[in-house]
Amino acid sequence: MYKSKSFLLTSLLIATSGFSQAADLEITITNLTQGTYFTPVITAAHASDLSMFTLGQAASAELQMMAEGGDISGLSSVLINANADVIENPAAGLLGPAASTTYMMTNADSNTHLSMTTMILPTNDGFVGLNSWEIPEEAGTYTVYLNAYDAGTEANNEVVNGGGAPGILGIPAAPGGLAGTGGTGVTDMEENTNIHIHRGNLGDDDLAGGKSDINNTVHRWLNPVAKMTIVVQ
Repeated sequence: MYKSKSFLLTSLLIATSGFSQAADLEITITNLTQGTYFTPVITAAHASDLSMFTLGQAASAELQMMAEGGDISGLSSVLINANADVIENPAAGLLGPAASTTYMMTNADSNTHLSMTTMILPTNDGFVGLNSWEIPEEAGTYTVYLNAYDAGTEANNEVVNGGGAPGILGIPAAPGGLAGTGGTGVTDMEENTNIHIHRGNLGDDDLAGGKSDINNTVHRWLNPVAKMTIVVQ
């Protein structure tokens, strides 16, 4: 009888030792692009019925703030009010090409899903997103590759003019100093006003005019644009 109880206890320990109870996460985000930058990142562990965005649907006002100007305060308020565990700006500023940032997140047992987003510069309303990824129960290292999305809230005119507030057409900035000036604008309208896969920057090679201020040898990309490594402890 003693051996039976001991065997049962050992079996339970083996069965549960590979699973995360407190869901402590070590997260690393890497910018995979050649010449674009990520604005302050926001990451949240949250319940399954919450999401930062939904593909094919219109962006919320809070997502628009982030996608057009890098302002994560609206998303943060929504998430915190929904009892999510939130980490803001782990890179303490912009995350440049080929750069990574690593940070820890401890979330409550009820928060079973993970989301992350950040604006891409220079773009009008492009962003990187991980949306409601179910946190594995089993401890281990998980890698997720992330695409670039278009919020659908602003025309991709590709003009760097300091814009960034919702409803103000233009790109806030082009970190790295390799963009052009004097662009007349690629377009002033977009047919797809829902969240969708970003077509990518078009750009041109005229740094003193042309249609775009985007440098087509620096600021273009192919998906995926980011790698997210999650260590479930």
